[in-house]
Amino acid sequence: MAGTSGGRPSIYPTLLYRDAKAAIRQLTEALGFTELSVYEGEDGAVLHAELVQGNGAVMIGTRGTGGVFDRAMKGAGAAGVYVVVDDVDAHHRRAVEHGVEVLMPPTDQDYGSRDYMARDAEGNVWSFGTYAPETGG
Repeated sequence: MAGTSGGRPSIYPTLLYRDAKAAIRQLTEALGFTELSVYEGEDGAVLHAELVQGNGAVMIGTRGTGGVFDRAMKGAGAAGVYVVVDDVDAHHRRAVEHGVEVLMPPTDQDYGSRDYMARDAEGNVWSFGTYAPETGG
């Protein structure tokens, strides 16, 4: 695929949380992400974490660390991220079992996808579905 190197994704959504450790727990336990790496500062704040889902990844950090990205994101709103999963209904059941706020239950879309939508503990909206567009290359 054009724009990738060694099978690595070329786009990584990056989200900052007031409590990044709690966000990592929710994303891994309830929403099926796998922790790839977590780097903490001396105070225990998550400076940088990488979580993977399929062949994609998201980067997580703690809001308020004073770094360049943290300062650039000051006042930014919540983000929305779409993640491709094989079994939307099983993924949804797992989220519900962990008390995740579901905004839309699994729904068949006109464009052929089956999706559901959830909000994490700090307001970011996550959509999980079967739609995986070809990007060329």
